[in-house]
Amino acid sequence: MDDRKYLGGMLIEKLLEADAGFKEAFNNHRECVKKLSRLLKRPHPTHVEAMEKDRLKKLKLSYKDEMQRKFAQLRAV
Repeated sequence: MDDRKYLGGMLIEKLLEADAGFKEAFNNHRECVKKLSRLLKRPHPTHVEAMEKDRLKKLKLSYKDEMQRKFAQLRAV
């Protein structure tokens, strides 16, 4: 097993338990992934669905950025 992956998983678990903001971003990111998955399965999305897909992609990225900032802060300690 890759030690970095193992250590990263441990840090993520620690953040999920200790940091409400990280946990919220993590859960919101996961929800965006689920919604995007459903939208991407549609063979002919409507204009509204295409706009929603773009909105979710941006939102998902913002949650990922937030999680990465908190992750980096913890690793720096």
